[in-house]
Amino acid sequence: MVIVSGRFELDPADREAFLASRVEGMVRSRAEQGCITYVLSADPVEPGVVQLYERWASRADLDAHLAGMQAAPASPPPVPVNRVELLVHDVSNTAPLGT
Repeated sequence: MVIVSGRFELDPADREAFLASRVEGMVRSRAEQGCITYVLSADPVEPGVVQLYERWASRADLDAHLAGMQAAPASPPPVPVNRVELLVHDVSNTAPLGT
């Protein structure tokens, strides 16, 4: 399993517009092979932050997703983003919490 975590920092006044602009992409990504979870959500504590959380069955599935994103024509972002941090985590073991 592969996890992608991310953080988008933007003007708090732009956060809802940013999230709304990403709904279609979340729906498309969730339909892709190997996508287990794909969500962008408003941070409940920091008004200028959106968190990204993705889970993919394999690195190959994530790579195919990324290749598809690069092949699609880029559209200008609806709102400016001040800072982006994206991290990929290769997971070697997963178990339910508390076991």
